[in-house]
Amino acid sequence: MAFIDFAQPMAGAPLSVCLPMADMAEAATLDPLEWQVAALALSDRLSTLRRPGSWDKWSALIFGPRPSPVLASERLEALRRLSVEAWHRGYAVTPSALADAQEAGFTADQLELLLASISAGRSARGRKVRP
Repeated sequence: MAFIDFAQPMAGAPLSVCLPMADMAEAATLDPLEWQVAALALSDRLSTLRRPGSWDKWSALIFGPRPSPVLASERLEALRRLSVEAWHRGYAVTPSALADAQEAGFTADQLELLLASISAGRSARGRKVRP
C-alpha cells in the first residue's frame, strides 16, 4: 500500500518545475542578510502576510499597537513573505509568493536553495537531539 503525504504537496519536486530556468553557470547563494531574514521569518505568523483588518485596528486601540514585521526593503519583504509561507506550509507556498520573489530579483536557483534549506529546518525542528 502506498502512502501519500497530502500535508506536503510537491514535497520532493524541484522548484524548477514551477519556475522558468535560470542561468546554471553560477551557484545559487544568498547573502548573510537574506539568510537572517529567512531565519527571522520562523517566528512570524501567517497573519503577518495579510493587511490589517478592522479587528486589528480595534485591538490596537484597546491593547496598543503591535510592532510591524514588514520590512522597508521590497526585495527583503518579498523574501520574508516567501519564507513565512515556507516555514508554515513547506513547499506548498503560493505561486504569487514565488512570483513576487522573482520580481524582486531572486533567481529560481536561489528560491530553490531557500525552500530546501527551510524544509530541512522544518524537519530538524521536530527531532530532539540526544547527547
